[in-house]
Amino acid sequence: MPASAKAYIFLIITNLGWAANSVIGKFAVGHVSPMLLTLSRWSVALVVIVLISLPQLRRDWPQIRQHWLLLFGYGAFGFAAYNALLYSAVQYTSAINSVIETAGIPGLIFIGNYLLFRTRVGMLQIIGYTVTLSGVALTAAHGSFGNLLDLTFNIGDVLMLLTCVVYAIYTVALKWKPSIHWKSLMAATAAGALVASIPLVAWEISTDRFIAPDEIGWLTILFTGLVPSLVSQILFVRGVELIGANRAGLFINTIPVFGTLMSVFLLGESFQNFHILALAMVLGGIAIAERGRA
Repeated sequence: MPASAKAYIFLIITNLGWAANSVIGKFAVGHVSPMLLTLSRWSVALVVIVLISLPQLRRDWPQIRQHWLLLFGYGAFGFAAYNALLYSAVQYTSAINSVIETAGIPGLIFIGNYLLFRTRVGMLQIIGYTVTLSGVALTAAHGSFGNLLDLTFNIGDVLMLLTCVVYAIYTVALKWKPSIHWKSLMAATAAGALVASIPLVAWEISTDRFIAPDEIGWLTILFTGLVPSLVSQILFVRGVELIGANRAGLFINTIPVFGTLMSVFLLGESFQNFHILALAMVLGGIAIAERGRA
């Protein structure tokens, strides 16, 4: 099989896993509390990644010790805070909304890179990201931009937009990551996510929001700990190796599509007219931005 064909398969599976994260998080509502799901997910991921990365961890240990605070920050912010906000958001908003709103992350990354590093951008990129963010805003406002002015949209959508901001900041901050093997980076950040999740669970217990996992909750923990956290990450790295970061990055644009289809067919959520318009704006805007980047 040609390398490009392998990469396409890897990247499709990658983004199916990432899209499923929001859908499964919505499915788990009432079966496991959001903070416990975050802690448990990264506990599973950490055990597995450490077992498969011991040689790399031994080699990179001096670098990990030197940059432990930065690596902890990556895990606490990009993994723990991101997933805690995501799983909290889907308690109040639909999985369809959450996956469409996730498409705002590239535009926010573009803004962050420009503000911090003055990364060069073209007019088509600016137009494309503006269209994408408008589609995200339309989704958050449930089809009416007037809701943005009246501040009447769902608290879950507010949390989801904050989720996008958190992950964009994490991604921009990766500019400063140390030169270590990706397995070591994944293990160190997963450890940071686990530690940062402990006080979140303590808060959840203290406010009577704690929900011990039932059978569905445990299945959700295993799935999110293995598939979005590990399988998707590993296959994405392999896909980038085969066809390059620019081409691989285009596949991330499929997350809103995959997530929307899963939400309709697996959760039975209703697909509104504004979702069609928002998806068109999101994907069209990203296509314009990618054309400008070329």
